[in-house]
Amino acid sequence: MSHAATAKHSWRESLSVYRHPRVIGMLFLGFSAGLPLVLVFATLSAWLRDVGVSRTAIGFVSWVALTYSIKVLWSPIVDHVKIPVLHSALGRRRSWMILAICGVAAGLVGMATTDPAQDLWRMALFALIVAFCSATQDIAIDAYRIEAVDLELQGGMAGTYQAGYMLGVRIVGGAFALYIAEQFGWSTSYLIMAACMGVGFVTVLIIREPDTAERVAQPVVAAPARSRLIGLPGKALRWFVRAIIEPFVDFFARNGRLGLVILLFVGLFRLSDITLGVMANPFYIDMGFSLSDIATATKVLGLAVTIAGAGFGGLLVYRIGVMWALLISAVLLMLTNLLFAWMAWFGSSEFWVIAVAVSADNFAFGISGSAFIAYLSSLTSVSYTATQYALFTSLMLLPGKILAGFSGVIVDAEGYIVFFLYASSLGIPAILLVLYLMKYVSADAQAPARQATAQSR
Repeated sequence: MSHAATAKHSWRESLSVYRHPRVIGMLFLGFSAGLPLVLVFATLSAWLRDVGVSRTAIGFVSWVALTYSIKVLWSPIVDHVKIPVLHSALGRRRSWMILAICGVAAGLVGMATTDPAQDLWRMALFALIVAFCSATQDIAIDAYRIEAVDLELQGGMAGTYQAGYMLGVRIVGGAFALYIAEQFGWSTSYLIMAACMGVGFVTVLIIREPDTAERVAQPVVAAPARSRLIGLPGKALRWFVRAIIEPFVDFFARNGRLGLVILLFVGLFRLSDITLGVMANPFYIDMGFSLSDIATATKVLGLAVTIAGAGFGGLLVYRIGVMWALLISAVLLMLTNLLFAWMAWFGSSEFWVIAVAVSADNFAFGISGSAFIAYLSSLTSVSYTATQYALFTSLMLLPGKILAGFSGVIVDAEGYIVFFLYASSLGIPAILLVLYLMKYVSADAQAPARQATAQSR
């Protein structure tokens, strides 16, 4: 793990990375990754509440998004299994992307043709299909992003990916979907969203497969432990060790016992934000805001403020280091969640009220995104990128998604003010853990890990 920066370049040289074809391609892949996430989370919550589904049921349906939190379970399959026909035509990474994109589109069509007020279980099933295929797409895109270019271009790849991701989440899957739903109905909105997945489909056909996609990682488990059996059992054991055991052994070999603290921090960092998120749109609707006001504040204005926050977060990482940036963003995430309790207490449905709370929350989210992505990237070994990155992102989402399922129960029992105070308090463990890591993690001591990663390329 390293928090040190790579070799410095001039501003002109740095900006030139955004002309690289693969960096540009990540803009569209990011869009394809972000779009389905919001359609099975915040936008779906708005749909369900709009047709009268109870808040408790909405909270339970949000558990379909747990799929993103457990994608590490099948990430080794995406990493090592070749899809018949598609693999020979497109390669390992692109074949999995295409298959996943088609699955997302099919699931969205199924959601569009379902009435959640009459058949909530069928809606939840199609939402689960979308979430599973979307999580699979994320695994393949993450692996492609890291394998497609050299280390010095990874910053540009991450930048365009985040821009496309926010476009999919905030503008198209968020604001645009709400605008269409208000004018033409939810079914039409989701059918159009299914068609929008064509952006990712076409992009995958245009981009080239990474030259390093077939690279075999150097084993970190001793050979005798990999080959005690012969025949099919031996092959199965060796595949299991290489694909599943070795990435975890590598992580703890590099981080020791501190690895447990790191994983705990990764799992708790976004706990407050995710828990609040599932009840945000139902809260706006119950407060009396129109769908147009919600879309404008949370998606259009929210996107601009998030981009500004992400830029400021990148500046913080550069100026004061990733650990200090993580600390500041963790504190801001906790404090800005209190603004929603203020909204509930204030009780006004004027637009400026939602604009203030959402802007502050999104600015903090943008800062935290830049800091946290930089931190997660520093934790990943190039030899096991797909599985390790899936582990980190799964841990990042799992605790919050589990707690979010009970959000409706808390709101129904205690009201919104208590719920938002509770959600804000969930940010305290992350603050304490980052303080602990700041004390025991030395960026200079960890620098050889980054150097070894760069040399391996």
